[in-house]
Amino acid sequence: MTVLEEKPFAQQLSNVYFTILALFCFKLFVKISLAILSHFYIVKGNRKEAARIAAEFYTVTQGQGSWADRSPLHEAASQGRLLALKTLLSQGYNVNTLTIDHVTPLHEACLGDHVGCARTLLEAGANVNATTIDGVTPLFNACSRGSASCVELLLEYGAKTQLEICLPSPIHEASNKGHSECLDVLISWGIDVDQDIPHLGTPLYVACKGQQISCVRKLLYAGANVQQGRHLDTPLHAAAQQSNTDIVNLLLDFGADINAKNIDFKRPVDVAPARSLVERHLLMYEATPRSLCLLCRLCIRNCIGRSRFHLIPQLQLPTVLKDFLQYRESIRNF
Repeated sequence: MTVLEEKPFAQQLSNVYFTILALFCFKLFVKISLAILSHFYIVKGNRKEAARIAAEFYTVTQGQGSWADRSPLHEAASQGRLLALKTLLSQGYNVNTLTIDHVTPLHEACLGDHVGCARTLLEAGANVNATTIDGVTPLFNACSRGSASCVELLLEYGAKTQLEICLPSPIHEASNKGHSECLDVLISWGIDVDQDIPHLGTPLYVACKGQQISCVRKLLYAGANVQQGRHLDTPLHAAAQQSNTDIVNLLLDFGADINAKNIDFKRPVDVAPARSLVERHLLMYEATPRSLCLLCRLCIRNCIGRSRFHLIPQLQLPTVLKDFLQYRESIRNF
């Protein structure tokens, strides 16, 4: 009789253990699923959804230093509220507070072209070379926004123009979006205008793809290699594909090789749209020998070398010739 009374209790105890184990496994499964889902949203670029998941399911605090959402410091920096920013810093907010994707207040200030906020953050000790999980730096954000003032400020505080070859490049971003003033600042600080990123190519190639003629001109004046593009594709290939006659003419003036072949053994004229103005222009250029003036200018510039282009105004030559060597006068004037 006693055995009969104890058996149901043992079964109940066994059921309790089984229930606890089942709940533990379910909780573990939910956590793993949410972690995978958050990672999926981050990879897809949906940071807000990833932050929402983290905030709702992991009960991360929303105060200062929260990794799941933006802090008041981020909000003040992104909106350019300088007084609020200074107040928050005086209250002890961490100047390098990170969001879920490692965005700092300095990233936000530069993306919003808020120079005053950026300066205040830097003076408070902000990391000028902080990178997000995507490798984006404040300098990249400044170039993306077209804020030449922020670019100058960041460089003054020791910003590196490129941390690693695989990370987003400020000069490529400026070239792609046509922010020639940012390019001017970067070039004046001695950035490598032929910086080559495998999946993007050179800044000149990117500018040609984006049809940013002002940036193409700036890069060429700074001595960018007119033949270096992406892999075997030259900038002239990119300009021909985009059917941009003005950029094609500019590249040809700087000595672009019209017979260069890409990985598919195609010349620029072969990748130009059929019966387009660019195709006709390239075919005519092939049939017309280059002038002696153009050949002489290219030869002299090659002998001088890119690193000494700034010395051309000091040459003992007539002003009109010095202007010609610097592409400040049209070849038709000679």
